[in-house]
Amino acid sequence: MDALSWELLIAAVTLAVLHTALGPDHYLPFVMIGRARKWSMARILFVTLLCGIGHVGSSIVLGSVGIGVGMAIGSVEALELLRGSASGWALVALGAAYGLWGWRRAVRSRHGFEVHQHGEDVHIHEEGTVHHHHHHHLLTPSHRHAEQGPNVTFWALFLVFVLGPCEPLLPLFVTPASEGRWGLAALVGGVFAVATIATMLIATGLLHAGVSRLRLGPLERWSHAMAGGVIALSGLGIVALGL
Repeated sequence: MDALSWELLIAAVTLAVLHTALGPDHYLPFVMIGRARKWSMARILFVTLLCGIGHVGSSIVLGSVGIGVGMAIGSVEALELLRGSASGWALVALGAAYGLWGWRRAVRSRHGFEVHQHGEDVHIHEEGTVHHHHHHHLLTPSHRHAEQGPNVTFWALFLVFVLGPCEPLLPLFVTPASEGRWGLAALVGGVFAVATIATMLIATGLLHAGVSRLRLGPLERWSHAMAGGVIALSGLGIVALGL
């Protein structure tokens, strides 16, 4: 490989690690949702891996298609910036929605249990007295979790990360691709992807190992609401600071 190839590869690793480590949106959502939903470390890392693949893969596909149809580098970069803003607001929306759901869940719960009512039976006695019998049962946290319906958390996270761009990757990938050096472009994209996903996994794993030790006590039932708030703040950080 020539000097340009080595420079691009070194830059790909450096920028991937810095971009990921300095962007809390690359790991905080997984840690906070995983902590609130009591996910195992293996599940959190698996979700992080899939979202990381979608995150980097979407930028590679966009860059390839843009160059393939003859778009100028500046036009592709402008599209990536637009995606960055959209992904930030999408993360804010996800955090707000999840936080609101968590707040309602916490308000409705009492001491770790919820009371569910399943209608009533009406009994008419011989003397004409009518008795209404309401049926209730207590749900433990695990039972309550099972009744939440289809879990859309993963798909929401995945779509947000697919929408989110990898701005540092684009010039590194597009430069050799625009010159017809697709092999080098693919190698740079692959190196950037591995470095990005590895950093996401390491950061998520280390942070989850620390956060999972926290005992919130009475505040535990507010963990979903707090997770939503942190995710929304991460999205605002993207929008305001361009992280």
